[in-house]
Amino acid sequence: MEDVNPARKSIEEFEYKQMLVIRTDLKMSRGKLAVQVAHAAVSSAEEARKHSPTSWRKWLWEGQKKVAVKVANEADLVALYEKAKRAGLPTYLVRDRGLTELPPGTTTALGIGPAPTKNVDKITSELQLL
Repeated sequence: MEDVNPARKSIEEFEYKQMLVIRTDLKMSRGKLAVQVAHAAVSSAEEARKHSPTSWRKWLWEGQKKVAVKVANEADLVALYEKAKRAGLPTYLVRDRGLTELPPGTTTALGIGPAPTKNVDKITSELQLL
């Protein structure tokens, strides 16, 4: 693996990243939102580890860049998931178990990547930061 020192890179120079996408229409508490983003991060990273191990290792070594963005509703989240899957990116769509604030099966968040930044940006560049 190439010798990359993350301390020498600016955030714009990272070659790999993970996008974490959250629905804003659910009006989750801050704690619930944080947990759903964590589910998306861990689960999509695990998908990358299994199916794109080179990208996963490079992302880990580089500093694990993550970006949190938002979508307005479930339809937008599912459409983004399908687009990312068609592009061959590691993804994970989070469905809540319904133990606290939401009904069981509520689709809450999406993890995309880690993958090469240029590939992720083709899918997510229009999304606004959370």
